Amino acid sequence: MLVHKVDDEVSLRLFHKDDSEEFYDLTINSKSYLKEWLGWLEYTKSIEDTAQNIQSRCNELVENGGYPQSFAIIYNGEIAGTIGFNEIYKANKIGVVGYWLGEKFQGKGIMSKAFKAVIDYGFNDLKLNRIEVRIAVENKKSRALPERFGFKKEGEIRQAEWLYDHYVDHIIYGLLANEWK
Repeated sequence: MLVHKVDDEVSLRLFHKDDSEEFYDLTINSKSYLKEWLGWLEYTKSIEDTAQNIQSRCNELVENGGYPQSFAIIYNGEIAGTIGFNEIYKANKIGVVGYWLGEKFQGKGIMSKAFKAVIDYGFNDLKLNRIEVRIAVENKKSRALPERFGFKKEGEIRQAEWLYDHYVDHIIYGLLANEWK
């Protein structure tokens, strides 16, 4: 199993089917916190739903020629969240990063470490030319992450996402391979 040790506390690894219960519990225990910005939470109603999500992540490995597209973020042995490429456009060498962290893992620098590792992976291993992040305009906490790592604010997409009872606009951030240090 692929494991990328970021430091003594944080690592990224592939999801496996045995993660279903732990990942489901993390999602449900953080649901009210995550619901502000993640519109898919209503579709996670059982461990089986989570198992299907993990299986689709495993299938991505085969589709990408052995290169993982998404990872479990492990903090001191526990699944703390997830990060990876929601989309990879191979012809144009573009990846779109998505991420979330469980509520109890916030404020520990975990996501900054995981984000840097995934950006390195995207440019160095996947040979992407461009990495994008799309974030709700009002989600200032999440927007701080790409800004901290030198991503450029490139535009805004109006009504880009439906969140339960309203649309939210997204900011698109982009970073090119030759801009990554």
